[in-house]
Amino acid sequence: MRVAVFGSGGVGGYFGARLAQSGEEVIFIARGEHLRAIRERGLRVDSPEGNFVVSPAQVSDDPAAVGTVEVILLGVKAWQVPEAAWAMRPMVGASTFVVPLQNGVEAPMHLASVLGNPHVLGGLCHISVYRVRPGYIRHAGIKPHIAFGELDNHPSERAERLRLAFERAGVWAEIPADIHAAMWEKFLFIASLAGIGAVTRAPAGAIRYLSVTRELLEGAMQEIARLAKAKGVHLPADVIEKTMAYVDSLPENATTSMQRDIVEGRPSELADLNGAVVRLGREVGIDTPIHAFIFYTLLLQEKRARGELTF
Repeated sequence: MRVAVFGSGGVGGYFGARLAQSGEEVIFIARGEHLRAIRERGLRVDSPEGNFVVSPAQVSDDPAAVGTVEVILLGVKAWQVPEAAWAMRPMVGASTFVVPLQNGVEAPMHLASVLGNPHVLGGLCHISVYRVRPGYIRHAGIKPHIAFGELDNHPSERAERLRLAFERAGVWAEIPADIHAAMWEKFLFIASLAGIGAVTRAPAGAIRYLSVTRELLEGAMQEIARLAKAKGVHLPADVIEKTMAYVDSLPENATTSMQRDIVEGRPSELADLNGAVVRLGREVGIDTPIHAFIFYTLLLQEKRARGELTF
């Protein structure tokens, strides 16, 4: 398959590199020092599942020069999706489809509004990965998992071809029966843990250890479960229990990318996670007080990180 990775940081870089390692044609879209490092030295990946370097690596900062591809893996931050949708258009041909890997549940909607529904799948991933420096990505933990599927949940040959490509690359990939439920289940986990982690400045091990923060985390998950039900999304009856068991399996020092961005003063996915819970809750009349507290508590810091406020 001819695959473009639009946003070749931790997530996009990791999954794209695994496909390239297995022999798929992968073009990384990058810029600045990351672009130069990949062009000169390849893309290095350190992982508990084996270190490797994709070299030489195809890399470009110009989607028009890349031309049309079969698949685009979208690895930018959630708040960058609308802009990315416009920028990737030169790579979208008649049969191209995009797989968004962002946190949150609204990326497919943003992509479809620009590219059209036939070019968009739903998608999600689970992995702890980050860019150490330009050209160098480290998989820090969590067994890599990627899931995707057609927005109307019909079985498709193109989704199965991509799943098989990841299978050949040694990546756990699946096509859920209901991609929207799968995305919301991830949303329930990541928005809750990211929000509580960002407010407390504590890792997963501490949050789950203290009974009051554990209860707060469960309460945040329950708000999203109620919201999903109101939106017509059918989550498993035991989704809270399963998600808390997953939190309990995380490394003691595990943190989320949103939490790290906020702590380090960078723009984050706050509006697309906790902010989205608040906004979507208002649309359907569901109260979300925990997420509202998280969102408004962190909003001033978010605006400062984006240069909208100075204090």
